[in-house]
Amino acid sequence: MDRARYTVADLLRVMQRLRDPESGCPWDLQQDFRSIVPSTLEECYELAHAIEQDDHAHIAEELGDVLFQVVFYAQLGSEQGLFAFEDVVDTLAAKLIRRHPHVFADGELEGVVGEAVAIEEVGASWEAIKRQERAEKSQTGLLADVPVALPALPRAQKLQKRAAQVGFDWPGLEPVLHKIDEELAELQEAVAAADDARVMEELGDVLFSCVNLSRHLACDAEASLRAASGKFETRFRTMEALAGARGQTLGELGDDALDELWREAKAQSAQDL
Repeated sequence: MDRARYTVADLLRVMQRLRDPESGCPWDLQQDFRSIVPSTLEECYELAHAIEQDDHAHIAEELGDVLFQVVFYAQLGSEQGLFAFEDVVDTLAAKLIRRHPHVFADGELEGVVGEAVAIEEVGASWEAIKRQERAEKSQTGLLADVPVALPALPRAQKLQKRAAQVGFDWPGLEPVLHKIDEELAELQEAVAAADDARVMEELGDVLFSCVNLSRHLACDAEASLRAASGKFETRFRTMEALAGARGQTLGELGDDALDELWREAKAQSAQDL
């Protein structure tokens, strides 16, 4: 006979049991807010990978792992008298209702707005509400609530998007491309001068400009780079396989042989599409 399906209440109880001082899990009992942050980030990236692979069975599993992180933080908050899971849910629901006045009429959960709203209006309303929220938190600067802990690529994109809201942006694609050329030239000068500190600074400017390019192309910088990394990984594994089939290892091959293997791997990946 199949067991009854577990509920959110059961999940919260699982977390309580894991953190029970007398009968809980020794590892879970040692954790605190800071110590589980790496696990949270790892689970989010594993979820992103499952989505990119269209691996729907694992998407459900990885969503559960991400949810467990939320439950873990909520349990820690409850133990310290800071907040509980119910506070997390209440805060989230209230924020979503507040930020979607085009869906929830009069700020009511079941309030229905009669007229459809254009997506451009939705974006403008969302940003206006967020500006108001920042003001209420005394975060008066436009960039005040952009998290420092964000990965570098999405944080750069978010900073640029915010600045563009007040007109601080390139007028089109062409000047962005010119800016990249300019930054590359400055990087080359720094490399020629063997100025390590300046090389790092100029390289950062090149990367920041590339993020700007991705934004103007309406591409997500993080997703683009992840895709490029995945493509490189696939081709490199193909190179290893091709070399192995010939009784060779990549480490023993010269530049010309490696270039030839790379071209073969590219051709094979193109055929697989």
